[in-house]
Amino acid sequence: MELSCAFPPMPDTPRYIALAEELGYARAWVFDTPALQLDVWMTLAIAAVRTSRIRLGPGVLIPSLRHPMVTAAAIAHLVELAPGRVDIGAGAGFTGRNAMGRRGLKWGDVADSVQTVRALLRGETVEVEGAPVRMLHWPGQAPARPIEVPWQVAVGGPKGMDAARRLGCGVFVSRPAPGSRFEGLPSVTAMVSGTVLQPGETSASDRVVDAVGPGIAVRYHMAYENNRRAAIAEWPNGERFLELVDALDPAERHLTLHEGHLSELNAIDRAVVDESALGLSPLLCPAGDVPAWVAQFEPMGVTELAYEPFGDIATELERFARAAGLAR
Repeated sequence: MELSCAFPPMPDTPRYIALAEELGYARAWVFDTPALQLDVWMTLAIAAVRTSRIRLGPGVLIPSLRHPMVTAAAIAHLVELAPGRVDIGAGAGFTGRNAMGRRGLKWGDVADSVQTVRALLRGETVEVEGAPVRMLHWPGQAPARPIEVPWQVAVGGPKGMDAARRLGCGVFVSRPAPGSRFEGLPSVTAMVSGTVLQPGETSASDRVVDAVGPGIAVRYHMAYENNRRAAIAEWPNGERFLELVDALDPAERHLTLHEGHLSELNAIDRAVVDESALGLSPLLCPAGDVPAWVAQFEPMGVTELAYEPFGDIATELERFARAAGLAR
């Protein structure tokens, strides 16, 4: 099983990706979150020229944010910069759409978009918005077609899993429950977050809250967007979370709810994510327990763990890599 990492597209992200390469991570995924951070493709391009081994890719693209030709050209450019080490992820759009006040895409639309971009990369002519389009790039303007890259889709239920199987894609899953089983897929990437506790450290420390909190807060955000109020009410401070979010102006609720998403805690998150909520973190254990924690995912069929570091990102990357046996 490979150990990888995932980041929001921030100014320092290319530096963190270069560090991840040094530490032995197999792959770096970058979120497609333009309402919250910077551009995923520019971030990946900078990372590509600063690295030579680590695989790179958007994790995950939101198809509705770009014309399929724009996506195909961006993939081609990244392949030119990092030949042989590009992977592409796509999804229905949780934060990438919700932070702009829109629901996730229908899975049929996601599958159609993936198939269209793949066809363009093969050099085929396809119809988009009622017009035939094809990559017209001459030699020297882009890599020669066909351009073949592995694809994965982010899934959250049976419809997404069915779409992945129809497309022949691998999948991203978030925090798979113990006992989960994934079969018949080319690859399964589990997105995980948390922190490695230091000797004598408790979960009450500010460092732990900063390193673990954003990954916990996103569970509340996602459950709220999916109208899972009963589940939220059973979580620590869940009723308080519902009270605070429900009090927001519905027309602009998404602007406050998603502030700081997957990078830091916003004002509502800080009222909810305290020590009592830290048990919701996938990873919160001493370094000596990390190998066993990692090993639990292999029987599920997970082929890759993608670690999302928060707080002091460079330090978190190093601690996890050392504890998991990547770096000595």
